[in-house]
Amino acid sequence: MSLVEAAAQADELAQSGAERELATLRQQWDDELESAARSADYRERAVAYRAIGQFRFRQKLELLRRGLEDDSPAVRGSALVSVQLLSKDSPGLVNSLRPLVHAMASNDGNQAVRRLAIVCLRNGSPQRETIVLLNGLAEDDEQEPELRRAARSVATELRKRAGPEAKR
Repeated sequence: MSLVEAAAQADELAQSGAERELATLRQQWDDELESAARSADYRERAVAYRAIGQFRFRQKLELLRRGLEDDSPAVRGSALVSVQLLSKDSPGLVNSLRPLVHAMASNDGNQAVRRLAIVCLRNGSPQRETIVLLNGLAEDDEQEPELRRAARSVATELRKRAGPEAKR
């Protein structure tokens, strides 16, 4: 079985609530995942960083942070997919990475990575600086239409969750 197949199996186990089996699979693949994340080949790194989320490896925050700072857009995108997966039920991960995710949403050289960063901000707490950043991106005519739409959508959702204090 490859890391891709093991990660897909881990995702299925996590979705079905099979925690014991998922923990066993994590133990079996931990070293290989770490090794792949350090590979010289960006494709192997991308698989590893996506697998962190599929395995629900919450204890791999520092490794995930390295993926967000990788030179390869594919790796950064995979790391963001994992951030999104790991933060669906709790905003803590996005909140702890907020400055980095803000920077990626604003300045990353790859438009797909920027859009993924914006989508990840949806899972964080509705903080004022995030809403201001997203509104700025949504209103910036120099941004691509898809990025502006994503920013507008996430900002609207965060404003709704924040309640009346965010409308000031």
